Amino acid sequence: MGSSIRRTDLLALSNLRNDGRKPGEIRRMRVQMGANTNTGDGGGVGGSALVDMGLTSALATVRGPMACARRSDELPDRAMVDVSVKAVPFAPSGGDRRVTNPNTDRRLVEMTHLLKRALEATILLQLYPKSRIQVQVVILADDGGRLSAAINAASVALIDAGIPVKDILCSCSAGYAGSGVNTDEKTLVDLNRQEESSFAGQNAVCLPCAMLPQRGTVVMAQCEARLPDFDTMDRVLGAAMDGCRAVFDIIQAAIRERASILLGMRRGHGTPATNVLKFDQVLIAYTNG
Repeated sequence: MGSSIRRTDLLALSNLRNDGRKPGEIRRMRVQMGANTNTGDGGGVGGSALVDMGLTSALATVRGPMACARRSDELPDRAMVDVSVKAVPFAPSGGDRRVTNPNTDRRLVEMTHLLKRALEATILLQLYPKSRIQVQVVILADDGGRLSAAINAASVALIDAGIPVKDILCSCSAGYAGSGVNTDEKTLVDLNRQEESSFAGQNAVCLPCAMLPQRGTVVMAQCEARLPDFDTMDRVLGAAMDGCRAVFDIIQAAIRERASILLGMRRGHGTPATNVLKFDQVLIAYTNG
């Protein structure tokens, strides 16, 4: 008499997560620079980037440095960073299609604040006094880790726009699911939506982290859950930093590929259309709105 085993049971026996990854493995990541060609409108340089982390996707556009709209917004010694984060109605994977207002939605407002703090710690703002750098991020798909995807997309868009930065800003999340004897097996890197919500009936811990890998500086780390002890906190933060270093390798490879394409175009090899992704007018309206 044959016996069948479920996929979840097989993954559990193999010490794998629900999507087949190892505990310290990040999701498949894709980085594309210059994804949105509708960024230059006479207001200075512009750049864009599309970042996919698993099923989570974020599109970022950068404009500036440009003059501030009001003199009261000018800073005498550095530039100001204007950040806006939006989410399309079809972004959540759980079937929720409600339209969220980025000015009143608590999660989007908090996400905008964290993204702005991380970018201000990365950009060389003192080079552009009394100016403004505008960063717009649109969440196209949300399957967990949308803050990390937004930070990575904004970081790559800054580099595509030619904005000088201290280092490549990279972000990744880590979590601690439940409690057990072997706690190393419970530390997860790059959590998806299911892992962020719960694990084995218990509330999972999620710690998004943003750092400058070549400097070893953590510019943002947030954890709203309660951890059992300091050693667990140190372990989760270390796992998040390892995930940031893995993200750094992918972003660095994408930047070098983009640079080689632009250099080849300057020498007369290739066309710009080979590295441009066309988007629907709806998504362009979200980035420009």
